[in-house]
Order: sequence, then C-alpha cells, then structure tokens
Amino acid sequence: MAVSSVTGSSINDIYDSLNTTKAEASSEIDQAQNRFLMLLTTQLRMQDPLNPMDNAQVTSQLAQISTVDGITKLNSTLEKLTASSTEAQHLQAAAMVGHAVLVEGSSLTLVEGAALGGVELTTPADRVTVTVKSASGAVVREIELGEQDAAGVVQFVWDGKDSSGTAVAQDGKYSFTVKAVLGNNTLVTTPLELAVVSSVERSGGNTRLNLGQQGLVTLNDIKQIY
Repeated sequence: MAVSSVTGSSINDIYDSLNTTKAEASSEIDQAQNRFLMLLTTQLRMQDPLNPMDNAQVTSQLAQISTVDGITKLNSTLEKLTASSTEAQHLQAAAMVGHAVLVEGSSLTLVEGAALGGVELTTPADRVTVTVKSASGAVVREIELGEQDAAGVVQFVWDGKDSSGTAVAQDGKYSFTVKAVLGNNTLVTTPLELAVVSSVERSGGNTRLNLGQQGLVTLNDIKQIY
C-alpha cells in the first residue's frame, strides 16, 4: 500500500485549522496570580524538610490571592454598573426637556391670570396657608390649603385675584411664603416654584437640568414633573 508523504507545510496547515482562535493576553491579575504561584512553588521546593511550611500558611496565602482577584473583579463590575447608571440617568434627564417641574423656590409667575406653585411638607398639618406677595413685598392674596393628612408635595393655583375675587394683579413675577401648623407647633416647610426644563448639561459625569433663570439643578432636586 502506498503511503503518501506529509510535508512540513501541510502539517502546519493542519495545526492552523485546529487552532482557530488565539489565546488572549493575560490580565494583570492573572499575571499576579502566576507570579504568586511560582513564588509559592519555589518556596515549597526550597523549604527545610525538618521544618516544613504549615498547611495553614499555604491555605492563608492562597486565600489572600483569591480575595484580591475577587475584589478586582467586583470593582470592575461596579464600575460598569456605575457607567450604565450614569447613561440611564442622562437619557432620563434628556426626556424631561420641555417639561414643567417643581423645584425649591418661592417665585410665582402669573401668566394669563394663572400661577402654579407648591409646598413640601415633612409631616401632616392641621392648616397650611400660602401668602402671595408683590415685587415690593405687599400682601396680594392669602390662599388657605386647609388640612393636609400626609407629608409630601401640595400644589396650589393662584388666579391673580384677591380674597374677594377681584382681579388685582397683572401678569409677571410675584413671590409667596408658606405657614403650616400642627396643633400649636409651626412646621418647617419648603416652598416650590414652577420652572421649565430648557436643556440638559453633562459635566464631570454629573447630569444637570437647565431651568433658565432658576439655574441648574440635579434630578434629585425635582419634586414633581408635569
């Protein structure tokens, strides 16, 4: 039976066809592990036979390198999660452009006879009163929001009229204060003003909303979205 010869080049071709993928370069942690294992092996080989290395010490050293490996992988995973969360936050903020929001502030803008504001309560209240003031500080209207049985954001609307129902205010900028009481105690409240998100800015990994004259705020500063 005739036997065909196999050249060196054909053998190389066979090996190349079997090895279709190339080994990737070892990561830094892999290289550190290899160095550690080499040192440990050398240490075991060169140890004094009459005073061998304690098994507990070997186990401890192996546990240490394993812990370092685990922490490195955990940090890498956390970095990826943080980057993903930042991107999601930016997309969420971009979707808010053109929307009206309530943020901390005491300004009140009357437009076509209507103005909207709010107040944030940390506890329920027996009575909440909003006092609207002109640019000079004169009281224009007091609005009773009544009893509030839960903490949270309470909205109010002012129609540009005084308590008797007479239109006394022109469109423009006003301000307001809030007083809330529970029993005989005056509560701490946060006034909220209406603003419109005009754009989104991203700087240093932080996403902020541009509210025009109200300036830049973060997503955490937004109390309500319309």
